[in-house]
Amino acid sequence: MNSRDNAGSALAEPVEAAAGGRRQFLARSTAVATSLATMALSESAMAQSGATAAAPDVAKKNLPPNVPAWTKSLGAPTASPYGVPSKFETEATRKLYPGLKEPMSAYSTTPLQELDGTITPNGLFYERHHAGVPEIDPRQHRLMIHGLVKNPMIFEVQELRQFPSESHVYFLECSGNPSFLPPYGKTAAEVAGLVSCAEWTGVPLKTLLNRAGLDPKAKWIVAEGADGAAMTRSIPIEKCLDDVLIAYSQNGERLRPEQGYPIRLFVPGFEGNMSIKWLRRLHVTDQPGYTREETAKYTDLMGDGRARKFSFVMECKSIITSPSGTHRLTRKGTHEMRGIAWSGRGKITGVDVSIDGGNSWYPATLQEPVRSKALTAFRAPFEWNGKELVIMSRAMDETGYVQPTLEQLISVRGKVSFYHNNSVQPWRIAASGEVTNGRA
Repeated sequence: MNSRDNAGSALAEPVEAAAGGRRQFLARSTAVATSLATMALSESAMAQSGATAAAPDVAKKNLPPNVPAWTKSLGAPTASPYGVPSKFETEATRKLYPGLKEPMSAYSTTPLQELDGTITPNGLFYERHHAGVPEIDPRQHRLMIHGLVKNPMIFEVQELRQFPSESHVYFLECSGNPSFLPPYGKTAAEVAGLVSCAEWTGVPLKTLLNRAGLDPKAKWIVAEGADGAAMTRSIPIEKCLDDVLIAYSQNGERLRPEQGYPIRLFVPGFEGNMSIKWLRRLHVTDQPGYTREETAKYTDLMGDGRARKFSFVMECKSIITSPSGTHRLTRKGTHEMRGIAWSGRGKITGVDVSIDGGNSWYPATLQEPVRSKALTAFRAPFEWNGKELVIMSRAMDETGYVQPTLEQLISVRGKVSFYHNNSVQPWRIAASGEVTNGRA
């Protein structure tokens, strides 16, 4: 445990239109299915599920030993065009981040506290847009590769799908997840909901670069998106020749518009803004572009006024998602902490948890498989006997890095930093069982 407690030394970090039509079609189909299902359900069935305020004696008719109403009738028809969750599951939704007033240059969070496992459903994957979501016709979209290459090339979307592909499970995280400054979020989504995980399918970028033929002077690639902000980031050529993908599918289906349809760059382990969505251009150069997004934004200010240059990697991190903010324990005895951990440098090797605010720690169990640069689920039992507890988790990765406390981060970076807050998150369980942010 000594190496895990030595978090300070581990803080040494580098100082270096179709979519609209489909929605309408799905809405109409869902409305028809919902109408048929509603006709099949009796009033007592809806009361039991909470859909109406029927009298308790009516709702009891669906409880054992009675045969419930929905067992006595036909359900909704088969083959709705696109499956949707139960209408009674209303909590697992994306929400605009608290305090944001307009939805164009904005972000919405994944409801971490409502999810199980490590794969994020496509419809709940977090969003970050700088100029809204463009509606792109894939037949008119192209990917250009030019600059320091022997053969500048332009690819059609369908042509990209004809190259050998790969599928990998990776997390994606916004570098501002969360900021260092209050107000601190009430829920796990508000604290760290700008992280999600999916299986990505696409063409390895190195395949296309080899086809184009790199000039020996090539050191960087400046990637540009086709959105209204022309989002642009510089990526080292070594990373581009390693595990970067030109992705066209997510969790087995084509990318959603908000995730970069028809193609996006995916840069595993690096801050999310580098995985350029709606990818249209890759400019191979001998130096970084020093674009707006990597100078005026997405730099980490230090206490002495300097800024960390190209702090690409999302460091080791974890969060307890259950119980977490706004949850409530309703019984005394043994409970289970559940959460997720991840690292942009590789695999998670361990997670420790605490129930006394970090005074003592014990190991959690990691859920297999543990993948590199992907979310890893962890679980740990704890006892609650009606007394206040402060629970937290800290993760370790295969490089030996240990997730730091907020105080340790501030001691290194000062109080003016905004991005790359990977500090330990506490949750306070009150004597009443109510769970709140332990930092608020």
